[in-house]
Amino acid sequence: MSVRLNHTIVWCRDKHRSAHFLVEVLGLSAPEPFGPMLIVRFDNHVSLDFYDNDPPIASQHYAFLLDDNAFDHAFARLEARGQPWWADPGKQRPKQINDYAGGRRVYFDDPDGHLLEIFTRE
Repeated sequence: MSVRLNHTIVWCRDKHRSAHFLVEVLGLSAPEPFGPMLIVRFDNHVSLDFYDNDPPIASQHYAFLLDDNAFDHAFARLEARGQPWWADPGKQRPKQINDYAGGRRVYFDDPDGHLLEIFTRE
């Protein structure tokens, strides 16, 4: 059997707010309840399982590889929300798009301070 990532838990203060933020920005299907969690599923059969936890929430990084069309739509939704974004994970280049490897990438925070990244080239 090969080894594949199946899921990871995303600790958050409000699983509904955090899971819905992600699906709205990325244009994904609605989260599905599973026990005490809300599950966000991706095309590669991996899921992020949002689970309420008391603060402080340690910031994690989650990166999402998108095709150009999906990136355009997600980026437009970020801008429409007035969401701050950066070209770098250190947040030193606000409102810029990183063109590393001939693609595009931006970083932004979710409601719990997890650093999210959308990008088009590996």
